[in-house]
Amino acid sequence: MSMQGKKIFITGGSRGIGLAIALRAARDGASIAIAAKTSEVNPKLPGTIFTAADEIRAAGGNALPIKCDLRDENQISAAVEQAAKEFGGIDILINNASAINLTRTEETPAKRFDLMFDVNVRGTFLTSQAALPHLRQSSEAGRNAHILTLSPPLSMKAKWFKNHLAYTMAKYGMSMCVLGMAEEFRRDAIAVNALWPRTAIDTAALAMIPGIDTAACRTPEILADAAYVILNRSAKECTGNFFVDDEVLASEGITDLEKYSVVPGTTDFLNDFFLD
Repeated sequence: MSMQGKKIFITGGSRGIGLAIALRAARDGASIAIAAKTSEVNPKLPGTIFTAADEIRAAGGNALPIKCDLRDENQISAAVEQAAKEFGGIDILINNASAINLTRTEETPAKRFDLMFDVNVRGTFLTSQAALPHLRQSSEAGRNAHILTLSPPLSMKAKWFKNHLAYTMAKYGMSMCVLGMAEEFRRDAIAVNALWPRTAIDTAALAMIPGIDTAACRTPEILADAAYVILNRSAKECTGNFFVDDEVLASEGITDLEKYSVVPGTTDFLNDFFLD
């Protein structure tokens, strides 16, 4: 398996899971565009598109930081075109950017509802749409084109909706993009898959949620390693899947996940949402 020479576009990759995926690919010498809105240091959230680019280059990859607000379709299309021009195409799209607000119906302001739908659902749809011509060219050139979206398996169980309805709908909107696009683009040999963690993942976004014990989490690297496996699989054969990180690694014979524990020796992890 290798990501050498791959041209990758990642949304929201200035920190956390997106950055971890980028760094794993960078170790093989991949070219990675980081399209995110954080261009200036925020004391509450570490990392900018520029610090991410520095880390990618230090890991051995080629980096292109792009300031992009996924709520603006013009910025999305401009960012995709900039990356395609800089790298000479796009082979892989990672729909990683996501807004989270774990509130019940009465406590969800319209602006938070809109943010989640604009970034999660609309952002995923429009970024995939913008990247499609380049992914099609990649596929035609035999470069194993992939879209990977960080979203959960679809389930119509009420328990996943009752405590944070707006967030669940927004994440499932991303997953519905996977479901539909996988079948729509199958004839183009463009793989479209989802990836989701078994446990809560220690990220800056999670740390801002009250009551979360990050000691009972795993690190973003588990998703990076799982994504690496998926993106190396044949786009013609591996599409339409809702992958879970530990299952992907187990399929490659990797069952000792201790290195991904935030606190070594942890056995009782905090389960993520959306998985029984």
